[in-house]
Amino acid sequence: MDGLKVLLVEDEEDVRLGCEQALKLAGIAVEGFESAEDARPHLVPDVAGVLVTDVKLPGMDGLDLLRAARVIDPALPVVLVTGHGDVAMAVGAMREGAYDFIEKPFSSEHLVEVVRRALEKRRLVLDNRRLRRHIGGRQTLDESIRGVSPAMAEVRRLVEQLAGTSADVLVQGETGTGKELVARALHELSPRRGRNFVAINCGALPESVFESEIFGHEAGAFTGAIKRRVGKIEHADGGTLFLDEIETMPLSLQVKLLRVLQDRRVERLGSNDGRAVDFRVVAATKEDLKALSDVRSFRADLYYRLNVATVSLPPLRERAGDVPVLFEHFVLDAAVRYDRDPPILSRAQMQLLATHDWPGNVRELRNVAERCVLGLLREPFSPGRPDSVAAGAPLSLAEELDAFERGVIERELSRCRGDVAATCAALQLPRKTFYDKLRKHGIDRIRFAPD
Repeated sequence: MDGLKVLLVEDEEDVRLGCEQALKLAGIAVEGFESAEDARPHLVPDVAGVLVTDVKLPGMDGLDLLRAARVIDPALPVVLVTGHGDVAMAVGAMREGAYDFIEKPFSSEHLVEVVRRALEKRRLVLDNRRLRRHIGGRQTLDESIRGVSPAMAEVRRLVEQLAGTSADVLVQGETGTGKELVARALHELSPRRGRNFVAINCGALPESVFESEIFGHEAGAFTGAIKRRVGKIEHADGGTLFLDEIETMPLSLQVKLLRVLQDRRVERLGSNDGRAVDFRVVAATKEDLKALSDVRSFRADLYYRLNVATVSLPPLRERAGDVPVLFEHFVLDAAVRYDRDPPILSRAQMQLLATHDWPGNVRELRNVAERCVLGLLREPFSPGRPDSVAAGAPLSLAEELDAFERGVIERELSRCRGDVAATCAALQLPRKTFYDKLRKHGIDRIRFAPD
């Protein structure tokens, strides 16, 4: 039933096997357990199924298992199986959150009927949670990876597509394009979001301490190793390991990292015992790793191991339409942090923002926004050095209006993922007028639609 199953806890083998057979004949997946202790590790948040448990069990009884399940997932349907004379107790348990109870002896048809209702309720709960996570994740994604350009819409699409998988990801982009933001978005939208996001700047650690930092060490492994240290990889167990500036990692350590990535096991320095670790790798680079591997400045085998999926971040100069959106966001954020009124830029100043080549990319734009809020930009205004002189003719009013209209249309297309009907409704435009504006501005709506 939509991938759902029954977790059945019954200590009497004949009864357990009979219930399992009845459920399987009805097309319901079931997994049987002899004790509550055996079933307990399978009770996790969002477990895809329902719990059916006898009340009287050796060790932990069914009521204690009910309470444990309620702590883990309050919406998990729990069906209690009770003996004759325990009806009052079962009714009390329903007040504590049990979904239903079945009194022994019971027919197979009654068991199947109760279980089907419980599974349907569970399916609706899980569907609702998935929808809420998708909507919340979409909002989080739009807030963390901003931009109305088709290029950034594609980045968001890739992040959303990859986040729920365990695939390692290589993020490429110039300095300041937001590679760590993408890595954090992949983590926050993934099932690993409840565990650690461990970031390592490979270019900031001296080679002499790199191995100890990333792999950890045992006490006495080297001079000064007074006690055991858990490395970054172990710390990322269950979560995400972000390797920034991976191209700067020493070649001597790349082979050791490759082995860990292949085996998902790590050995601390000074230890002969490996430890299994479950982590996802997101590596970031501002260089072409393939080109570096061709000249043997980066290990080719590590490059191919990391390059399972790639997200490429375009430089800001290639998406000038995103500059006003990002600048406004950074100005408002800085105004709140510094308790200042957000400044209002003139048309000429906004034009300078749009035409600047932004060698420092989004990081440079953020810094300019902060200097603007703090009143540190000198006149004549320039987004470059505070003492530089601006030049260039301002846009005409018609050109500014066209640029504004194009930006609004692209933003709504991106938000609606290329859906024409939804975009027209959001913009309150007739379909014909909408298509006329697409042609006028040279906008290809297909670029905003998911594959």
